[in-house]
Amino acid sequence: MRLKDDQIDRLSGKVLSDLTEANLISLKKERGVILAAIKDAVKADIKGEEDLEKAAENLLEQTLRAMQGSADIDRHKMLRMIKEKLAKERKIVL
Repeated sequence: MRLKDDQIDRLSGKVLSDLTEANLISLKKERGVILAAIKDAVKADIKGEEDLEKAAENLLEQTLRAMQGSADIDRHKMLRMIKEKLAKERKIVL
């Protein structure tokens, strides 16, 4: 899922606020530093998923070329299966 920067900012702020209000964490650094770390983590997760998607697309294209002319293959289903396999191998939670 592609999020805009302002959406990531709001999400990160909400996560930090909810955790502090519920007394699940206590801040040992300034709020801004922690907020920046959360934003970076979210952005890294999104980038990882985008990279996984590209790798799955490439692997799908290679597989379809190798199979030549298998018109009855559900491309979307096969892409999802490849993506899930790659995510498991790379220990990425989708």
